[in-house]
Amino acid sequence: MTTHDSKAHFANVLTAFHAAEQKNDRLDLLNAKGTPSLAGWFIGPMGENEEVMQKMVGKAVAANAGARREYGEQFHDPVYVTDEIKASTEYKTTIDALEAQLDHMLHALHGSIPLSSYRNQSHMYWDCTMPGFVGYFAAMLYNQNNVAAEASPVTTLLEIEVGKDLARMLGYQVPETDPVTKGTIVPWAHITCDGSVANAESMWAARNLTYLPVSLANAIKLEPSMAAAKDFTVTLVQGGTAKLIELDNWSLMNLGVDEVINMSPRLQEIPGITADTVKAVLNKYSVQNIGLADMHRTYIRDVTQLPVIMAPSTRHYSWPKGAALLGLGANNVHSTYVDLDGRMMMDHLREQIETCYQNRQPVLEVVAVMGTTEESSVDPLADIVALREEYRKKGMEFTIHVDGAWGGYFASILRKPRHPEPDGQQGAQEHTPAMVMSDYVTRQYEALEHADTQTVDPHKAGFIPYPAGALCYRNGAMRDLIAFTAPVVFHGGVDPTVGVYGIEGSKPGAAAAGVYLSHAIIRPDQSGYGKLLGKCIFNSKRFYAQLMDIAGENECFKVVPFQRLPAQKQGKSDAEIAAQLAMIRNEIVPRENDELIEYLAANPDAQDVFREMGSDQNIVTYSLNFRTADGWNSDVALANDFNTAMFQALSIGTYDGGTVPKQPMFVTSSSFEVSDYGQAFVDAFGARLSLAPTQGKGINFLVSTTQDPWVTATAKGNWLPIVLEAMKQTAIDQTKLIVAKNNLRPWTGG
Repeated sequence: MTTHDSKAHFANVLTAFHAAEQKNDRLDLLNAKGTPSLAGWFIGPMGENEEVMQKMVGKAVAANAGARREYGEQFHDPVYVTDEIKASTEYKTTIDALEAQLDHMLHALHGSIPLSSYRNQSHMYWDCTMPGFVGYFAAMLYNQNNVAAEASPVTTLLEIEVGKDLARMLGYQVPETDPVTKGTIVPWAHITCDGSVANAESMWAARNLTYLPVSLANAIKLEPSMAAAKDFTVTLVQGGTAKLIELDNWSLMNLGVDEVINMSPRLQEIPGITADTVKAVLNKYSVQNIGLADMHRTYIRDVTQLPVIMAPSTRHYSWPKGAALLGLGANNVHSTYVDLDGRMMMDHLREQIETCYQNRQPVLEVVAVMGTTEESSVDPLADIVALREEYRKKGMEFTIHVDGAWGGYFASILRKPRHPEPDGQQGAQEHTPAMVMSDYVTRQYEALEHADTQTVDPHKAGFIPYPAGALCYRNGAMRDLIAFTAPVVFHGGVDPTVGVYGIEGSKPGAAAAGVYLSHAIIRPDQSGYGKLLGKCIFNSKRFYAQLMDIAGENECFKVVPFQRLPAQKQGKSDAEIAAQLAMIRNEIVPRENDELIEYLAANPDAQDVFREMGSDQNIVTYSLNFRTADGWNSDVALANDFNTAMFQALSIGTYDGGTVPKQPMFVTSSSFEVSDYGQAFVDAFGARLSLAPTQGKGINFLVSTTQDPWVTATAKGNWLPIVLEAMKQTAIDQTKLIVAKNNLRPWTGG
């Protein structure tokens, strides 16, 4: 699809949207003010808002049934399910069977992990918002398919509005008026099933963008229909201009992102070259159509190596998977080392990019992870942006992608409300303070506007039901580089749609509706999601502090968080580290929230420690080790067995017939593998656990995500000590078991 066509399609969408507004049937709730009360945003850890949820679901069912009747009655259509049928044995048998099977399934679901519980400190999910649930449920009853607007006349509009909202949250400037001034870069986002698909789409778009100038240059040289473009010039990233057909392939594959995106529209301004002309030559010359093998064999013989993607070793497995699917090969995702805080090492990234520069191997994309799923680390995006500017001066270009599947929503902490409350009317804190991010993390989030594409998952830190990922483009026209149309579902410009973009075909309009209604109630700024996630960060720091305190000096086990104390990061002395730990244990851990806030306000040094301690966001990673009468265990195999046993004791294994779980707490687990992190990284963490060098073995660890905004502010105050007492008792029990199993002498204290 050409840029011109896509603009026409979305103009149709906007026309319909504005018509709805004029009838006072507004869908533009995402320009309205959000709501203030967290207590009204969720069903509640103990089902406190059950009646509200039942009322909302009942209203959704009634509205759907009413719409069915309203449509049929205008044509005097007859009913089918008559009172006579309802009185029949067959009908009653069917309804009774439905209820019985539902009861059976509901009983089985009792065996699920209790997501909304204070004791669920495990995966990257907690409860979903009530508007997220209700929006999804209500739209699900209409089963709209956002692959084509005729199948989703409402939810396509919702997805477009959600895309704008996500773009604003992620730092892009969304024009407030339509139409926009010619030449204005307009961001665009759409819903995907998850972050893996969004990541693959970003890679796909980056690949097509890199190869497009090669395709167009050859088309101009070889096709009579493009001969009028022989003097077509482009701006180079290092400055200056050149004729497209006079550039070598290395230069063609390193033109600026926006320059490449704008090439097709500019070519169509040349007399004799139309959108159909460009489409015809791209069908013949683009990598999208002829594939990588033909592209290199026929047109790029002098660039002998396939392009690569740079991503940290902490990157999600979707990156090599996506490279394999695109034909680049998983091995062409180059892993960059991470430091002891789990963040990408810029020196190694620079070394890798310089190697590619010297070898004339194009770099498609550099990936910055904004919130790794195990370490909760934020990569140095601002430094990556600066590094790209440095290499642009050398004539080298690459896209920057932010994998914010987990961390994207934390950008809301920095976003001022579009409709702020007057001073003094911000409302109650609801007992849990909202915590800002550290200075380092804030600096990286302020650089989001420079990323070319961003992944964000509403079904993670957006508290939305699955499936709801998203991909956002800084320059929305970049999406045209990957557009395919299917004539069965898309009728050549008649229907506006979001379905022709991306990897998926059919996708639930209910997902967009869930995000839409949640955003309408909980704005993705400091008044809504920023406040919610700020409270989660605060509680995560309290979790970290409590974790440091559960094993006293005489306990038979110890807990070592991956996230080091601020004093450790700063290279302070052992005495200073011990003093900082004592302050956390004696001053932070025992206090209730209000008292803690007063203490931190009166003690700026303690406030700095509290702000900097823990992870970059709200996931805490840690390992446990045990000791015997002979001292701390130094065997990595036994330490791994111990942590595995802890995980098994604090998680749900196989289906147990629908019994409500008895575990007093939930965690999840993973491993620092040498192949991913390097031996030095693994040994450094092992040394903190009192382990000997691991000789190639990984170290198992536990993971706790504090996505609960209330755990430190329950009706009985801070409930974390009660939750973590369960971990302490489990560690004591598992120590006894592993010591006995291996015929070791037990620690007796002292």
